Amino acid sequence: MHPFVPLFKNRHLSTIAGNFWPRPPIEQRWPVRDMMYEPEPGIHVLVREQVPERPAAELILVHGLEGSSESGYMRSMAGAALHAGFSAHRLNMRGCGDSPWYRQANYHSGQTADLLMIARERKRASGLPVFVVGFSLGGNMVLKLAGELGEQGRELFSGVCSVSPPIDLAKSVAECGRPHNFLYENRFVGRLKDRVRRRHPMAPDLFPLEHLSRVKSIYDFDDYYTARIFGFGRADNYYATQSSNQFLHRIRVPTLVVHAKDDPLIPTEIYDHPAFRENKWLQLLETDHGGHLGFLARHRPRFWLDGTLVEWMDSQ
Repeated sequence: MHPFVPLFKNRHLSTIAGNFWPRPPIEQRWPVRDMMYEPEPGIHVLVREQVPERPAAELILVHGLEGSSESGYMRSMAGAALHAGFSAHRLNMRGCGDSPWYRQANYHSGQTADLLMIARERKRASGLPVFVVGFSLGGNMVLKLAGELGEQGRELFSGVCSVSPPIDLAKSVAECGRPHNFLYENRFVGRLKDRVRRRHPMAPDLFPLEHLSRVKSIYDFDDYYTARIFGFGRADNYYATQSSNQFLHRIRVPTLVVHAKDDPLIPTEIYDHPAFRENKWLQLLETDHGGHLGFLARHRPRFWLDGTLVEWMDSQ
């Protein structure tokens, strides 16, 4: 894999530029087909699928907090995969993007059942090797699923990639709440509170408005809403049960984790986990710079991450 030479060495500039940097169009060469999957009766999630002429493998992409199939990192990764001969399937988690919303159409960082169902369906339908890439919150999800499957993971996945994953949710949420991250947290909290206002008329018991004035942080939102909606009780229990760090030792499928040491949202020390030394199936690729989901390269190709992940998947 090629070394990463960053366009920016400032972690905040890397993060913000990576979010807003224009991605090349991918719809003209590979038309998009919207597919609805039903992971449980009455619940549907939208997957945007693009297929090259002779696909060699399947790739499922999983977005981060309040992201969707249209997030820039999802689109550029899909384009790189399509160029390399992968079918690209951009998953919208429950209630995200254009996925329809129902009372049960809510998502959290450890909700692996939908991804498992879609991966099994793609494996059944095509018989091709299946890979999965998760970004940030989605990165925690794919690692947790790989660990949950254990030995059975190799029957389904040929490789798992996780980018900037908050493998310790409690520490990552606390890091996001530090003063230097106020722009990111304010943006996330604003979107999450807007979600409550939109959902309240349809499910006032799940999304009561009286808590909104108390929600000042991601932790507050998870404590008043996420944990209660999914029966975790409090945010601390939600983080303790859904963090992927407790599943890393059980992973038995080739797995690549990519992390920038200057990520402003994910504390680097959470990757000092014994599984990265003891589990032969796990590979940790750390760069000095890159921010959170940034990884913009100084020279072309600009999206270093996409080419690196494709190269790694090809090697599997």
